[in-house]
Amino acid sequence: MKRTTLKRLLLPVGAGLTLCLSGCNMGVLDPKGSVGVAEKSLIATSTWAMLIVVIPVIVLTLLFAWRYRASNTSATYAPKWSHSTAIEVVVWTIPTLIIIFLGVLTWKTTHELDPYRPLESNVKPINVEVVALDWKWLFIYPDLGIATVNQVAMPVGTPVNFLITSDSVMNSFFIPQLGTQIYAMAGMQTRVHLVADEAGNYDGESANFSGRGFSDMKFKAIATSPDQFNAWVAKVKASQQSLSMDAYDSVAKPSEKNPVQYFSSVDPKLFHNIIAKYNNGQVMDMQNAAACGTGTKG
Repeated sequence: MKRTTLKRLLLPVGAGLTLCLSGCNMGVLDPKGSVGVAEKSLIATSTWAMLIVVIPVIVLTLLFAWRYRASNTSATYAPKWSHSTAIEVVVWTIPTLIIIFLGVLTWKTTHELDPYRPLESNVKPINVEVVALDWKWLFIYPDLGIATVNQVAMPVGTPVNFLITSDSVMNSFFIPQLGTQIYAMAGMQTRVHLVADEAGNYDGESANFSGRGFSDMKFKAIATSPDQFNAWVAKVKASQQSLSMDAYDSVAKPSEKNPVQYFSSVDPKLFHNIIAKYNNGQVMDMQNAAACGTGTKG
């Protein structure tokens, strides 16, 4: 009778959880690019390594609480016990080995997944300049002479070199299924190299709180075949809008839930000028700034 009642209680709970999870976007746990796959593997490996300690601790905590409960008069009572060499060896050796393993893993993957490190590929990469605004994203294709707001496209299997800055407060550029978030800061240029190995529409967002419109500061990253990408470029070039410096001032004004916009032409110095206006006309790359000891000064 009790088992039947328990099943009746658990079935709706399980169905509810399944329904909730079925609508979830797994993000970093459902990678669609080589960088994201490597990061998922790193997360899984690190988690399993730490569970070697976590699971036994949880199990032993429950076991000890049960075995040495006040009502268990058969449990050994040793008030003067104070040391066990075997226990000391176990509780120090295993965590030490795990820490060494995680340290080596961190060192190795920190270099392999360096966002500034170009991806190895036989395909020529495309360049995209990214500007974080209040509260939208501006994407500039310097080699194609076009720009978009809240939408970026790329051919499948083609590395994308993102150069990133902000013309407002600090933000964080992030496409979870492609991997690696990177900060966008006024007066600074950061970088990240990503690639989409499967066609699809991927969610992009700001992963750093940046004010009132932050929750709707989202964009779509579209990965398509080369032919479809060329068709998308042609669609953008057919737009009646152009992005001059004067037009940019209007685009840069704060707005929420901004729709996708296309610009058939763009001032080739726009990205440079956005950064330079914070640095007396100079463009400071974040990596070079760190090497020079200037930090994130803008």
